Amino acid sequence: MTFADSLICRECSRTSPFSPTYFCEWCFGPLEVLYDYEAVAASISREKIAAGPPTLWRYSDLLPVEASSAADLGAGFTPMVKADRLAAALGLGEVWVKNDTLNPTNSFKDRPVTVALTKALDFGIKTVACASTGNLANAVAAHAARAGLDSYVFVPSDIEPSKIVATAALGTVVAVEGNYDDVNRLCVQLNDEYPWGIVNINLRPYYAEGSKTLAFETAEQLGWQVPDHVVVPIASGALLTKIAKGFEELLRVGLVESADVRISGAQAEGCSPVAVAFAEGSEDVRPQKPDTIAKSLAIGDPADGYYALREVRRTGGAVAAVTDQEIVEAIHLLARTEGILTEPAGGVTVATLAKLAREGEITASERVVIYITGHGLKAPEAIATDDPVPIPATVDGFQAQFDTEE
Repeated sequence: MTFADSLICRECSRTSPFSPTYFCEWCFGPLEVLYDYEAVAASISREKIAAGPPTLWRYSDLLPVEASSAADLGAGFTPMVKADRLAAALGLGEVWVKNDTLNPTNSFKDRPVTVALTKALDFGIKTVACASTGNLANAVAAHAARAGLDSYVFVPSDIEPSKIVATAALGTVVAVEGNYDDVNRLCVQLNDEYPWGIVNINLRPYYAEGSKTLAFETAEQLGWQVPDHVVVPIASGALLTKIAKGFEELLRVGLVESADVRISGAQAEGCSPVAVAFAEGSEDVRPQKPDTIAKSLAIGDPADGYYALREVRRTGGAVAAVTDQEIVEAIHLLARTEGILTEPAGGVTVATLAKLAREGEITASERVVIYITGHGLKAPEAIATDDPVPIPATVDGFQAQFDTEE
């Protein structure tokens, strides 16, 4: 069963029954799911979670849909990797990588999508859609196919072909002239024209809840302890805000003894409205025109940017921006130290970890978790290196090119 049946406005706190809507009719503030936390606390336990499936549905008591009706491809419960070699390279003590590249469509977007499409089924919706920079499109198309739903995914026309090659086999891809913000604007307009479930618009309150399972898994995989510090990539800002909410919920229902986690955000300099606001000490997250290789984070007008900024400041974290060159270098650093290949969004996270370590914002005494949210093979153009060295099929040919003692 689910312990939620209402939405609550983040601004005016008015409540409303579940429906496919995303803004408060009173003040136009954003809506989120309201839970009966006392009932959750009476039902949930570490033992019950451990006996559940090896997916995010083990936390169904804290989700707004029932696991029995899930549009499920097996998202969640991805590995936590203790990254000792990465930590040593950065002069840090204990670093963990939450490797969400191993979700069904190789990004964290499978988490919110499985929740959103399950809710779409509850509402009797037959067609789903999204505005996407690539990863969400793939997740929506795959989960829609699994659930027997039609799908339309809208992406910027300059998106990397590698990001959507699989998506085109799963559903209908619509390439829109312009950047992500143009795509999102179109989807808002389409929401008024069609009875669709657009996961990051009229299904957004439910969709966003899937992301907080990253916090749940982090605590469980650390033996029901929270880390000292986490570094989260920022696109719309929803991932960071929901990870913050997830740690707080664990404390509220008695699964952890503390939710004292510093939360820091990571952005690319070519699209860094939240980082700029943080650096200026401002609450005004001003839109930017994106220009970065980290296209999955290229949201110039982040819907949850203000809320992400608020969570960073509340927890004593920081937001930093890194260059495209630093992003590429960080992709290779993670690959060569831990064997994890990430797309540029993960490069942003690793480069930000390095930057915050250099600046003393993250110290060697902290247990740090970084979230790697998408696989490198989704953006091979960004991680390309020199061509392989050709040699003749002889030992002499090898030795002529490579200086090795073994």
